[in-house]
Amino acid sequence: MSTTETRLRLQLQLDEITAGIPEPLGARVAAAVAEVESSGVAPGLAVGDKAPNFTLPDALGRSVSLADELSNGPVVLAFYRGEWCPYCNLQLRGLQTALPRFRALGATLIAISAQSPDHSLSVSEKHDLEFAVLSDARQQVIRDYRLQFTVDGELRDLHLNVFHNDPREHNADGSLTLTVPATFVIDRTGMVRARFVSADWRVRMEPADIEAALQSLLRVERPTP
Repeated sequence: MSTTETRLRLQLQLDEITAGIPEPLGARVAAAVAEVESSGVAPGLAVGDKAPNFTLPDALGRSVSLADELSNGPVVLAFYRGEWCPYCNLQLRGLQTALPRFRALGATLIAISAQSPDHSLSVSEKHDLEFAVLSDARQQVIRDYRLQFTVDGELRDLHLNVFHNDPREHNADGSLTLTVPATFVIDRTGMVRARFVSADWRVRMEPADIEAALQSLLRVERPTP
């Protein structure tokens, strides 16, 4: 397998889901994505920004602090929409597969959603995840990272009348909001060194690109003599 094929392995799997969507519905999905993108409502943190600290519960109710994890090394922070999203489930499985490589580079992996801890537990159990899956029940962290938006327009109609998937039934706070999927690589000082943020939930950061960002951090921290 070539390097390019390896790097795109996750996206190829995501594209298989998209390819199974009937063309008329796919056009509506693309229009809904374009609406959110053009609004600029949830751009996410930029490279060079200071990552806001947080303390959130994991699937078992144990508190996990970003500051504590950064004391041990860099953190890969992935925000996902919820266990109801097939794209998110594929992403989480891909992250689990790459986890040993992240750990070998000294990094900790954390995933966050707006769902309750109970739903986070089912995600962890379903995919046998070995990293922290945290619940941002009030969505304060999601807002701090500039990733929250209200479901409106074409996307609202799709969720409520076509997908029959009401975000209010999944979000712990009962809000009609969604999280823009995002991945941040944060160095030990708490600065964002790499990021992938897209209102198009059909695309995600490749684990290989996360690994490359972590390797870059190591080169900075341990320069060649």
